[in-house]
Amino acid sequence: MTPARTPAFQLRARRRQASLWARLAGKHRGRRILALIAAVGVPAMAAPDDWRAFAPDARHEAATSAVKPMPFERAGQSFPGSAFYFLEAAPRADYAAIENGARVFDLTGAGGAAAELAAVRNAGPAARAFHSAGTGIDKARALQCLASAVYYEAASEAIGGQRAVAQVVLNRVAHPSYPNSVCGVVYQGSERTTGCQFTFTCDGSLARQPMKAAWDRAMGVARRALAGETYAPVGLATHYHTIWINPYWAPSLDTVGVIGAHRFYRWRGAAGRPAAFTAAYRGGEPLAAPHPRSSVPEPAAASDPVALARAYEDARSAAIGAAPPAATRVPAPDYAPAVEARGGDAAFTASDLPGGGGVKAEYANSGRWIAEPGQAR
Repeated sequence: MTPARTPAFQLRARRRQASLWARLAGKHRGRRILALIAAVGVPAMAAPDDWRAFAPDARHEAATSAVKPMPFERAGQSFPGSAFYFLEAAPRADYAAIENGARVFDLTGAGGAAAELAAVRNAGPAARAFHSAGTGIDKARALQCLASAVYYEAASEAIGGQRAVAQVVLNRVAHPSYPNSVCGVVYQGSERTTGCQFTFTCDGSLARQPMKAAWDRAMGVARRALAGETYAPVGLATHYHTIWINPYWAPSLDTVGVIGAHRFYRWRGAAGRPAAFTAAYRGGEPLAAPHPRSSVPEPAAASDPVALARAYEDARSAAIGAAPPAATRVPAPDYAPAVEARGGDAAFTASDLPGGGGVKAEYANSGRWIAEPGQAR
């Protein structure tokens, strides 16, 4: 019969078992480390051919190597970043150095903030914030049209030049001389082959695929402008042109300044004052696309800045001096036959009263000198 084991005996047995496992572990520790090193190091020192199992399938490699070149790429003439040179119509330059005697605000360099402050002082009153309206489709079309104008007119410029272009578009929307929609302003005259308001809408530029990064930036500028952000350095400017040309109408407008690659102008007289930019935007955006070539071209006066200013001034003068509409006049009452026999309403309009401009003879010389000073009476 096996004697009962005491707790002390069981404790000593566990200690002897633990000591035995510890000696065995120490005895084989070195072997396990060597096996681990061999498992890691041997494949690393193998020949490169041994790694073929990890290489992509040959058919996959052939499929990915057959890349279709972009339309602007030419063999031996393309390099990383060359797309910027194909997409930019005009070379970048030091615009401040090009201008002679004009107020130039180069917003592309490190001094952009100071230049913007100078431009604000010269621009005059700032435009009102744009208030979006209309349906969701109207807002989507307005964003698409304004972003297109920003991209195709100033994609290669700094953010100041892009905001200036967007502000000019919205200034026109608020002026009665232009369409009351963003797409209407941007694509005005696009049915022509030349002479459109914004050249990119009729010269084939829209066939050029935008670069994603530049398009995203143009969309951001357009989105902020439509949300009410104004750009004070161009004030109420409604016209601009690149600094490499000199249109005939430039001397007839007031120069705001040069921002990026464009010179901006505002109308003189009443057409360029804040009171003229009061057209309320109500949406109703047309398609965000150029007009068909088959459309009847609008009159030349619709795009001539001088003619537009003259038409606005004439309409304003006529509105100020015109008689009140017939609807606002008080109609004559119906008189009795006896009154009608005496002249009707004319008898009560003071048209037949005696003249009241006569002066009695004794008062005719009132206020005059009886005799000139220094003369005898």
